[in-house]
Amino acid sequence: MKSIRTFLSLFLLSLMVFPLSSCRSCSPSGRDEIAHSNGTSRSNGGGSYRHPSSGQTIYMKQIGGVYYIPVKINGLEMDVIFDTGASDITISSLEAIFLIKQGKLTEEDILGEAYYQVANGDISVGTIINLKTVQIGDAVLYNVKASVVDNIEAPLLLGQSALARFGNISINYSNNTIQFK
Repeated sequence: MKSIRTFLSLFLLSLMVFPLSSCRSCSPSGRDEIAHSNGTSRSNGGGSYRHPSSGQTIYMKQIGGVYYIPVKINGLEMDVIFDTGASDITISSLEAIFLIKQGKLTEEDILGEAYYQVANGDISVGTIINLKTVQIGDAVLYNVKASVVDNIEAPLLLGQSALARFGNISINYSNNTIQFK
């Protein structure tokens, strides 16, 4: 429960020390709030999703050998690292605080904590949260488990807690695309 207390403490500290400017739709990273394309997304049970169009293609940006794809998390647009080796969607504490400030993440969405082994072998504690919606292209996943890393500089990762729900994914590195089949 220490990471949950840390998470909530960071939020309260951020309200006092790092107030947002008058911009209500801009995150600290410059991402804009985007409404759902169909306007009807809502939670309808754990593990459910609206399947993407057959053959939907998502373009990846490659920056220094790392592939980023556009994703909407609880309605907020973010570029996340496409990481098939990550077990969960992972967000930084800074992004979590922003989601809280925008009313996109609530106390009810905090599920607990878990221990993760990172790529270098270190063990980290993360706060487990529920993301109400994760939208990739026109596919919307509902109630996706994610973890918040107690680090404001942690990268945003799209891991298996979301990717496994799609079933068949094809990656074409020659034209930097992902296709959902």
